[in-house]
Amino acid sequence: MSGDVAERKQCPGTDPAGLFRAGRVVKMCAPMVRYSKLPFRTLVRRYGCDLCYTPMVVAADFVRSAKARDSEFTTNAVGDNPLIVQFAAKEAQVLCDAALLVCPFADGVDLNCGCPQRWAMAEGYGACLINKPELVQDMVRHVRNQIDNPRFSVSIKIRIHEDLKKTVDLCKKAEATGVSWITVHGRNIEERHQPVHYDAIKVIKESMQIPVVANGDIKTLKDAENVHHLTGADGVMAARGLLANPAMFAGYEETPLKCIQDWVDIALEHGTPFTCFHHHLMYMMERITSKQEKKVFNVLSSTAAVLDYLDHHYGV
Repeated sequence: MSGDVAERKQCPGTDPAGLFRAGRVVKMCAPMVRYSKLPFRTLVRRYGCDLCYTPMVVAADFVRSAKARDSEFTTNAVGDNPLIVQFAAKEAQVLCDAALLVCPFADGVDLNCGCPQRWAMAEGYGACLINKPELVQDMVRHVRNQIDNPRFSVSIKIRIHEDLKKTVDLCKKAEATGVSWITVHGRNIEERHQPVHYDAIKVIKESMQIPVVANGDIKTLKDAENVHHLTGADGVMAARGLLANPAMFAGYEETPLKCIQDWVDIALEHGTPFTCFHHHLMYMMERITSKQEKKVFNVLSSTAAVLDYLDHHYGV
């Protein structure tokens, strides 16, 4: 980002909430630290992903530091839309200031109310916000009041409480304040790899008038369809499933070689740092390589070595 954009309150772009009115399940790429950046978003959009999120950005740092803005948020004018910027925030005006900065370049903001990491909780960010519904309301209200464009979405991503009534209450309060949709990760703060509570997402969906998105353990297109039928959710959001197979929403059971070639082309075009370039390939090739191949591929240490390996073994 560059230039003074804080005063630009009329936001261009698409209407992301309109995707939910199209009568089909909206397929989303989750906010993933280090991974859901512009090159990867470009890739998954080629394979049936309707809506992408940035990695979570700490709003206070973003507002305070031009260096943070340049390193944390990158987009382009060609094809990276609709785009939602996810922020970690705990103060209404700080979230609003961050939203004003990205408004000319994105289609909406999402408030992270689901990150269970200790550092986020200790700072008052992430999943601790599910216990502060009035603060969530205040933050949503501030963004709604200060950004003029009604097409600019304001959403929240949450985890569930042990007592589901508290989650429904939180969602209803957010809905009353004008939130565009709510993404529900169907686990509580303490749960990591335990089964997802799809029944809880169903209860939340049945309690709301606005769209609800289901998140958690969606690793194939079939999973996405099953979760939609189980919960009635208007959208599905995938994280690790897309890392392992960026073409999953297009119906591929494992990453096709064409997708690997596309990633190589996109990553080189964007000047993606080697570590990120390599890590994505390690995830994408997990299901299609042998244990011995992984031992060789995963320790390659340069872009040239990776390209040679892909060319020699896969013709990519």
